[in-house]
Amino acid sequence: MVASLLGTVREQIRESRHQRAARAALQRELSSYHSTADLNDLHAILDRYSDRETVQIRRILASQNSL
Repeated sequence: MVASLLGTVREQIRESRHQRAARAALQRELSSYHSTADLNDLHAILDRYSDRETVQIRRILASQNSL
């Protein structure tokens, strides 16, 4: 029981680390979009997809825009 719980916690920690690394990589990639034209193009692409699919990208862009 304890071993199973420990395994579950370890897996959750691994997954959390993986998600943070993936988000950091996405933030770095999106930070290369600076010009208004680039950002307009990116938003036009995002508009082709549902909010559910693009929410993370939109949040990152919004946070970068507020800096």
